[in-house]
Amino acid sequence: MKSDSGIVRVVVLNFNGGDDTLRCFDHLAATVWPAENLQLICVDNGSTDGSVDRLRAAHPGVEIRAQDRNTGFPANNLALRDLERIQYVALINNDAFVEPGWLIPLVDALDDDPGLGAACPKLLLATRFAEVHVRAPVLVSEGDGGRQLSIQLRGCAVDGVDAWRDLHVASGGWGRESSTLGTFEWIGPNTVLRVPVIDAGSGASPMVALRIDATEACEITIDGTPMAVRPGPSTLVFPASSDPVDVVNNVGSVVFTDGCGADRGWLEHDLGQFDDPIEVFAWCGGGVLLRPAYLADVGLFDESFFLYYEDTDLSWRGQARGWRYRTAPSSVIRHVHAASSGEGSEVFAFHVERNRLLMLVKNAPARMVLRQSLLHLRATASYFQRDVLRPPMRRQRPRITIVRRRVRAYVGFLRLMPATLSQRRVLRSRRLVADRRLEPWFVTR
Repeated sequence: MKSDSGIVRVVVLNFNGGDDTLRCFDHLAATVWPAENLQLICVDNGSTDGSVDRLRAAHPGVEIRAQDRNTGFPANNLALRDLERIQYVALINNDAFVEPGWLIPLVDALDDDPGLGAACPKLLLATRFAEVHVRAPVLVSEGDGGRQLSIQLRGCAVDGVDAWRDLHVASGGWGRESSTLGTFEWIGPNTVLRVPVIDAGSGASPMVALRIDATEACEITIDGTPMAVRPGPSTLVFPASSDPVDVVNNVGSVVFTDGCGADRGWLEHDLGQFDDPIEVFAWCGGGVLLRPAYLADVGLFDESFFLYYEDTDLSWRGQARGWRYRTAPSSVIRHVHAASSGEGSEVFAFHVERNRLLMLVKNAPARMVLRQSLLHLRATASYFQRDVLRPPMRRQRPRITIVRRRVRAYVGFLRLMPATLSQRRVLRSRRLVADRRLEPWFVTR
């Protein structure tokens, strides 16, 4: 630690965070940094679960900045406007918990390079995971070149404890979707599941109960063991035999050529492949250290976004002004991914779809904006054909969830378009880095 360590502000956003928020501050309180120079702030988004009172009792030194309603992730701005005496400011998700030495590598990175606007830690998923290999026949084929689907995953428990929120499909899945029965995910014929487990060191394999739904009777194999599956919902019980591993959530963020943002390293085994610091296009708001001069130059979170893409938007705005971002992977933070809004939920999907388009209008080349806007409409039409028009021909009920959400997202995008275009004009007039110099950052899928 450097002798001239200044005041670092750490901001945690809370909305009915309960035990997660308390655990977050428990870990922050153990940070290796002079206590008089570590300023902990909780921005509360109108919580009603008593978490603020519990936090005051457990950590009376934490400053609480509360508002009476939930304004989403941009509420962090309440703690980002008065940084005159602050050397650096960190954002930590309330569902994340730091290791004691997390701060020093981030501060060192910013100290060593005044051109860096942000330093990015290594975010690992909070739990450790056992890999489960599933092979199943194709039961649903969505036409030539369409998805080849086997069964639906509907839930998961490990040793009797619900683990559905934290289960991840590492390969062979098609992403969480929603229905009237809750969230689910289609998987294909060859799938790798990551099942959250507790490594107790006892040698006993955790027992996994996987809830599935199949359109017809079939046989699948789980880690090489054949299992008969009946039509409709059922539960498969088996041991998670592999050793648990750490899995990456984020080590800096990327933007694809279609304008979608993504976590660098998402769902990869942490085998040290991200341990060399590198520059990245964007940072993740779940855990980051920011330079106040960068925020003063570029601005704060766009309050119209509410959830998702605020950090990528702010990163892109900084890139256009010549700011850079670097990873500091020796700083480790563990994160319960999407604990607040639930990946695959309607809230998640609506804001991701709407805000991606808003971000592009603000920052992207005009041709990318036009192309992605039209592709959203074309994809929505494809879903309409698949989910609304075709099912009645097969004497099935139409499925309107995805189409309705995508239409709502596009309408929401159009409503915010005038204000967003005004922002674009201002941002374009202030940019110091041309589009052609930023485009090499975009990653091909």
